[in-house]
Amino acid sequence: MSDLVATANLDLGLSSGTMVLLLVAALVGLAVGVIASLAYSYSQREFHAGGESRQPEDAAVQSERILDAIPQFHIVVAEGNRVERASTQAYSFGIVKNDALARPEFKDVAQAVRSTGEIVQKNLRIRRSALKDQTDIRLAVYGAPLSAGRILILFEDNTKKIRVEETRRDFVANVSHELKTPVGAISLLAETIDSAADDPQAVHHFSRQLNLEVERLRGLVLDMIELSRVQDRDALSVPELVDVDAVVAESVARMEVEAKERDVNIVTGGTPELKVYGDRKMLATAMRNLLDNAVRYTRPHGRVSMATSLVDGQVSIAVIDQGEGIPPELHDRIFERFYRGDAARDRNSGGSGIGLAIVKHVVQDHGGRIKLWSRKGQGSTFTVLLPEPYIPEPADGELAEAEPTDVAPTTPEFTTPGAAPENLVPAAGRADGVPNPKEHTL
Repeated sequence: MSDLVATANLDLGLSSGTMVLLLVAALVGLAVGVIASLAYSYSQREFHAGGESRQPEDAAVQSERILDAIPQFHIVVAEGNRVERASTQAYSFGIVKNDALARPEFKDVAQAVRSTGEIVQKNLRIRRSALKDQTDIRLAVYGAPLSAGRILILFEDNTKKIRVEETRRDFVANVSHELKTPVGAISLLAETIDSAADDPQAVHHFSRQLNLEVERLRGLVLDMIELSRVQDRDALSVPELVDVDAVVAESVARMEVEAKERDVNIVTGGTPELKVYGDRKMLATAMRNLLDNAVRYTRPHGRVSMATSLVDGQVSIAVIDQGEGIPPELHDRIFERFYRGDAARDRNSGGSGIGLAIVKHVVQDHGGRIKLWSRKGQGSTFTVLLPEPYIPEPADGELAEAEPTDVAPTTPEFTTPGAAPENLVPAAGRADGVPNPKEHTL
């Protein structure tokens, strides 16, 4: 090594230190090259060895994976309409039974694919079962040929999508109708007043009618705005601890004038100091709409009651009226927008047909449910049930900040029990005027 350095030193005129550094660098580079070459050879051997050990994935397994990945429900049909594979929904909808196509509509789709050898698309409307009260299911069905005489049928449940579209169309039609009626009446009354300008008594009479129609139109527009507001708002996004007594008091205060005009007495009572998590304004709006509905349909000299209680971890707010009652067949429809069981009576009462739809959305947004009890001639009881909040005990004499409970919204529940719930008014025969529930539900 020293001789090599000396020779190079003489030939190139380099110092000994510089030559040592150059030789070390050359040796390191050579070592790195050898290691890289060995690593490449090893990786190539592993790659080829692994490739030889891999077997191509079975075609049936690939088909299974593809069918599992597609969003539509599916059926694979072999000769004789024998079903090789089907989604769970195909069985629950009654399309497949005993590993065979059971619905004639789907047999027709399979036959059409076999006859044409092409993709077939149909929109089907079938019943889920033979029961008369079962609603129809709306399906978009696609059939396509596969190998070995098999057929793939894909179907998608469009029932909800179609219902939403129908509801939207009905809403537009109802809004147009509801706006057209008062606008037409206002126009007619204005012409009548103009033609009766020389008759002060007639002018006074028709002016009052005109004001009523204007108020009706105003109420309809305000209710539509309110419904849109509650539908676009999430009550539990930034919840606050709401005093139920304050909500009840506010809704009663907003209805006092109209109740007096209709000669209806409003009484309140029940369990005090109840709390819920949510939006105070939205809850007050819902309670006012329930109270407004009760006052409008209660007979003159009648009574409307609001009772609060705590039932199985739920805060209950019941609104009890002494109206004519609601037929059972209408219980699941009165919460629809603009729906009226008796359109003429509702129009005379001044209702817009939106109030109960507002109540439904507010209750849903607060993770609650609403119950309806009603009998013809005995009045109705609307009971709103909201989750009781979890409030930690104060520590060391200081108030602990309560955390909102995570409650998923549920759909409203409409029930007609054989007798009124005992818990609607916790203390029967109270001195504060809350009636015994048997007075309303017999």
